[in-house]
Amino acid sequence: MGFDWKEFFTVGMVLFAVIDIFGSIPIIVDLRNKVGHIQSEKASIVAAVIMISFLFVGDEILKLIGIDVNSFAVAGSFVLFFLALEMILGITLYKDDAPNTASIVPIAFPLIAGAGTMTTLLSLRSEYQTINIIFGILANILIVYLVLKSSSRIEKTLGKNGLGVIRKVFGVVLLAIAVKLFAANVKGLFV
Repeated sequence: MGFDWKEFFTVGMVLFAVIDIFGSIPIIVDLRNKVGHIQSEKASIVAAVIMISFLFVGDEILKLIGIDVNSFAVAGSFVLFFLALEMILGITLYKDDAPNTASIVPIAFPLIAGAGTMTTLLSLRSEYQTINIIFGILANILIVYLVLKSSSRIEKTLGKNGLGVIRKVFGVVLLAIAVKLFAANVKGLFV
């Protein structure tokens, strides 16, 4: 009932797909260009704390404020939907009048530890051992940190056109994830 490599790998891959840090590179680059600097360590630590905390108390918090997991997931699907529209159409929906940092909002939350990730953590908890989920979270946070730290190098390597293509492709992928999340949970709102 302890650490299991197979569970760790499965959980890690599921979280990797949902967090989609490589698909978020264009957003991260845009934010870095707007605010000048992203504190990679701070964003990674905050995202890890949010995810691990939610793993343990997420159900109770939602119950306390009278929100079921389906409602939370549907709300998360809308956030992902609008992020995807930003990526595909090249528009800006998230506006901050005078951002001085993007490390916490929107990078740590909702980009990394967003509603889709939170919903996924709740469903993983019902199937897998907590220790394996925690290690899966930490492995993904390490990848997130490395991507955040090297975002300027990645931008130089891919160039403006490469980032544009990746942004559109991952925007469509994110849109598909949003639709799937919505479709899987919207029925639960009416039962």
